[in-house]
Amino acid sequence: MGFIFRYLSPYKVAAILAPLFMVFEVTMDLIQPTIMQHIIDNGIAQQDHAYVLKMFLFMILAAIGGLIGGIGCSIFASRAAVNFSTDLREAIFAATMLFSSKNKQNIGIGTLITNVTSDVETLQKAVLMTLKVFVRGPLLFIGAVVIVFITARELFSLLLIIVPILIVLIVLFTLLSSKVFGRVQKQMDRVNTFMQENLAGVRVVKAFNRSKHQTQQFTAINDDLAARSIRAEKVVGTLSPLSMLVINVGMMAALWLGVMKVDQGTLEVGVILAFINYLTIIMNGIMSSSNVLIQIARAVPSAKRLKRVLATRTTVESANDAVKTSIRGEVSFENVSFYYYNKQEYVLKDISFQLSPTETLGIIGMTGSGKSSLVRLIPRLYEAQQGRILIDGRPIEQYDVQTLRGAIGFAPQQATLFSGTIEQQLRFGREEASQQQMMHALEASAATEFVCRFDDGLQHEVSQGGRNLSGGQRQRLAMARAFIRQPAMLILDDTTSAVDAISETKIQYSIARDFDATTKIIVASKISSIRHADKILVLDNGEMAGFGTHEQLLATNAIYQEIAETQAEKGAVLHE
Repeated sequence: MGFIFRYLSPYKVAAILAPLFMVFEVTMDLIQPTIMQHIIDNGIAQQDHAYVLKMFLFMILAAIGGLIGGIGCSIFASRAAVNFSTDLREAIFAATMLFSSKNKQNIGIGTLITNVTSDVETLQKAVLMTLKVFVRGPLLFIGAVVIVFITARELFSLLLIIVPILIVLIVLFTLLSSKVFGRVQKQMDRVNTFMQENLAGVRVVKAFNRSKHQTQQFTAINDDLAARSIRAEKVVGTLSPLSMLVINVGMMAALWLGVMKVDQGTLEVGVILAFINYLTIIMNGIMSSSNVLIQIARAVPSAKRLKRVLATRTTVESANDAVKTSIRGEVSFENVSFYYYNKQEYVLKDISFQLSPTETLGIIGMTGSGKSSLVRLIPRLYEAQQGRILIDGRPIEQYDVQTLRGAIGFAPQQATLFSGTIEQQLRFGREEASQQQMMHALEASAATEFVCRFDDGLQHEVSQGGRNLSGGQRQRLAMARAFIRQPAMLILDDTTSAVDAISETKIQYSIARDFDATTKIIVASKISSIRHADKILVLDNGEMAGFGTHEQLLATNAIYQEIAETQAEKGAVLHE
């Protein structure tokens, strides 16, 4: 678990001070039964009131010292554990943001959510308990055993029976805990995945009146989690009563043996009382250690999962000698074929075309023909299994990933917006954008029409996913976010499907005016959206079914003609 020490090392001062304060507290706790023994045997038995008072003051000072030690340990242990978990959570999130789609599919979205939340919290508790309690438990145990050996040797033989039994119980329950809590974490992944899917698709659930059905499914998954959690807690909960039973039997044996020794005159009453107190301390020490070991056992599966995330290298990364030169925008596909990682069926097959800088490529085809898959290959959101994709004559794998993506303005099919103001949405595309540039991007995407109606304008709050905006408004903001980058390549993936005809015309005019030096790739379901493109690619079931201008395809390509006729019947404008 070297990575744990790596994230704990910046707080090593606090991590060292916490156990030192705990050593001081334990020392104060250990001397108190001995002080009590002297009060009984040397003070009360001898009726030496001055001695009793003096030892009583020592006991108060020891208690105050233990309090100071405990408070100091808690402060420094909490500081180290919380800062450790904060840094670890940040590292997990940063690693996740670099993951490719393949990485996320391999690990699972639900698992990644559990990693950042439950797993990090479990590890934080383990570190906190280790710094606070794990030092205390062994020290109490060792110190009490040593003192019993020195001061109550007549009763020491009892420890040789009690302690091994307790140690066996702790080891057994710790091993069981690691297994059962590992199963709990896996089921928690299922709960998180199901929650994430249903929260994202809550409108579909409502539209199909499936709320009751989905609730029943969640109940089944949640009940399974509850059953596994109960089994795990039963394992943990059984240890304490069993340990207490062993200790109570030990106390009864100590009293029985001690009374015999007192009758024989070989043992004093104070020694018996001190022995019972030390036996309680030994039990507390062992139980404290067992609780920490169980927490560590719970944390082991979480630590392994977090280590897996941190050790996972993204499948899309820059080469060591990656090219960072500026990009002009020439795009070439050479016999490109692609399938998604969880399927072995190609969704793109042998795609080849070339696009010169500043040209506009329109892509059209039936639903499921591979349009979105094709444009996602260009910024390396996915990797093609066969063929080559070249930018300015270089394979895209040779470019620095940040350089490549920095040259692209991408508006995806699903207009994903983040919670925050409209200004923050735009700065997501270009952080240093000026007020004038933001307003120009909004105007180019025909978004000023609704943004200006908001009382707070650019400071208007957008809810998570843009739920407080219409579909067309979300699409226009997503385009504005891409436009503001002024990129070498502009990719619009069917971003006007929810936009009215008048707004779409304004957007087309803005693209022609503002991005004449930009290579443009526009995916569309309507011919009217791409009829002015320099080249149009027709896809059918992942294959190239046509390539040419609007006029050429309208005259020679059967699939394009069919799309045109269908849209003409619905009143679409195919010609100016």
